[in-house]
Amino acid sequence: MSGTMVLVRHGQSEWNKKNLFTGWKDPDLTELGIEEAETGAKALKDYGIKFDIAFTSVLVRAEKTCQIILDGIGQSDLETIHDQALNERNYGDLAGLNKDDARAKWGEEQVHIWRRSYDVPPPGDDGESLKDTGARVWPYYMTDILPRVLRGQKVLVAAHGNSLRAMVMILDRLSTQEVTGLNLATGVPMVYKLNPDSTVASKEVLGDMSGAH
Repeated sequence: MSGTMVLVRHGQSEWNKKNLFTGWKDPDLTELGIEEAETGAKALKDYGIKFDIAFTSVLVRAEKTCQIILDGIGQSDLETIHDQALNERNYGDLAGLNKDDARAKWGEEQVHIWRRSYDVPPPGDDGESLKDTGARVWPYYMTDILPRVLRGQKVLVAAHGNSLRAMVMILDRLSTQEVTGLNLATGVPMVYKLNPDSTVASKEVLGDMSGAH
């Protein structure tokens, strides 16, 4: 058996609460988001894991979730690497728009395609599809995160719905069609134990995924 990797989506942000497309914008956690991160921390403490290193994005909602978890398990000073490769997908021209307003302007079906499809980016030169997000997440995972896990380290990754969906797609061997239906709950740790060949030996969800969106 190789190491263990825990993936956690950040807790609710102020823009999640307002139903806004967020992407690379940088709102903070809400009180509920802080509670979700604390609940994730308690689940990991009960699980009994201690990490060797943590990774997060450069966006405050993920960074703060990561720190709340580390504080909650008694590892406040753990080495943490912040990299924009783990940022949420860039929502382009949709960033900052209310999702209901976007549906009124472009139609329910088109907005759903932008949100959930694998390879259709939202409007705007910098808009990223899940495929585009994966194009920066996957190399970073392969070169920076996975080698540590294969050396037997225990690694925490606190990031975002779509950057983590890209990782889970590879780990769970989901097709481009299957990944469109994948939703990750906020603040719920997913514990992966990997085989020496980097395939998944086991996956355990420490909490309730019914709140996934």
